[in-house]
Order: sequence, then structure tokens, then C-alpha cells
Amino acid sequence: MTVFNFGSINRDLIHEVPHMPAAGETIAATRYSVGLGGKGANQSVASARAGAKTVHIGAVGQEDTWSLGQLEGYGVDISHIQKAPEAETGHAVIYVDPTGENSIVIQSGANAQQSLDRVEAALSDAASGDILLLQNETPLTEEVAKSGRNRDLFVIYSAAPFEADAVSAMLPYIDLLVMNRGECEELERRNRMPLAEIPVPHVLVTLGADGALWRDQSTGGVTHVPARKVDAVDTTGAGDCFTGFIAAALSEGLSHKDALELATAAAGIQVTRPGAAPAMPSRAEIEADA
Repeated sequence: MTVFNFGSINRDLIHEVPHMPAAGETIAATRYSVGLGGKGANQSVASARAGAKTVHIGAVGQEDTWSLGQLEGYGVDISHIQKAPEAETGHAVIYVDPTGENSIVIQSGANAQQSLDRVEAALSDAASGDILLLQNETPLTEEVAKSGRNRDLFVIYSAAPFEADAVSAMLPYIDLLVMNRGECEELERRNRMPLAEIPVPHVLVTLGADGALWRDQSTGGVTHVPARKVDAVDTTGAGDCFTGFIAAALSEGLSHKDALELATAAAGIQVTRPGAAPAMPSRAEIEADA
């Protein structure tokens, strides 16, 4: 099956800093680099590196051939990425401290210039059972989820950057809701609804150092996989790596447990490297590390 990913594309402006700057504080970066990023692009690269046929649906600036070349180089199908005539490619300013924790400021740029007609044209190539991957860095996410449901696609929604109202609106149209622990707790509070009652077929919650769990909402069955112990260098894109590998695993028909184990292994490698998309491991690396 094919993974269709409607998502953001950014240039990541990465600053390694001795500590996170406090309000009003000016500090010097110890290292600076530029890399491909954006939750959507990160997930597409991860999915492609996992071995899945991956089609990215999105937008970049009119003059940006660099981002397209990066994505294509990682094996992503870029035929449905439009060039926005009046916008620059989105970018993110990222601070990374010595523990690998990060702080990110995003400028949407071309990511905000999406066309539902273009997305529908891309999805016209999809077949029943293909994967549709969505997140919150683009507009039209709810409309695209509806289209995916109508086309009998398996809709995965990565609920980040987290907005409780946006997540609530998406629930009727998705098959798998992916959140981290904090996002799940916030959704439970806002909707006054425990995890077991979230009205979607499947929920996947990443738990940081405690691993990840997959809950089948119809049966109540829970599958848990522990995290790997690693020395993190940069956690930017770790969740995107995990989600991209989950999508690829499901496109192969892997079980929930096998999908979790693959994605956990991938994220465990990814956080030991600087950057987001460039840090995504290949399937061969994961198998060699097993």
C-alpha cells in the first residue's frame, strides 16, 4: 500500500545552545546548521526511509528547488508538491540544548497556501486501504480527512502541534489518533473524556522514556512497547520519525506490536543524531541494529 502524506515542508534553522534562552536573554549558539524539516516532510522522509512508497502532498516557495531535491533524494514522491507563487517555503527556528531538548518557532509560509482541489487530485491516485497521514501544520486537515474517509483510506492523524479544538473536530474522520502523553492528558481534560472513551478506532500514545502504547478502542486491548535506552543528542523530529515508521509499517500489514517495535527502534536511533529529516534512519540500519 501507498502512504499519502498531506503535510508541512520547512527549512530548519538549527541553533545548538548552551541552555534555553530566558526572557530577554541573548546567548551565542555553539553550532548552526540548516536542514529539511516540517512535521509533514519529516514524516514522509521517515516513511520512505522505512521502505514505504510515500507520496507527499504539500507546498514550497516558487524558487525552492532545494527542499524538493532533498525530499526526492530520500525517496519521497514529490509530484504533488505545488510551488506557491506568493510565499516562501516555511521555516522553523530551532534551539537545541546539551541534553537534546528543543524549543521551536515556526513560520508557516507556503504551508498555509494549500488547495483542496490539488489535494483531491493527488488522492485520486489512492486505492482503498492506502494510508493517509495528517498533522496540524497545514490548513484543510479536517476536509482532507473527510476525503480520506470517503475514499476508504486508513487515516492516521498526528495531533501536533496540539490544539484541543482541532483534534476534537478530527475525531469522526480518523482511524488512528497519535499523541504524546501530555497531548493525551490535555485532550482528556478538555473533553472530560478518559482515553478509553475517545471515539476513534485506535489510539497510539507515545510515552517518552516509557515507550509507547496502542489501544484498540473497540476491544480495549492495549499493546505496549518499552523505549530503548539511548543517549539523546537532539529530540527534534523524534515524534515524526516514530509516526512515519508507524505509517510505513501499517502499509506493509505489520501487527500493532511489530509496528510499535519498528517505530520505537527508529526513533531510538534518530534522537542520537542532530537534525530532523536528515537524522531519519534507514530500514537497513534498524535491522542491522536489532
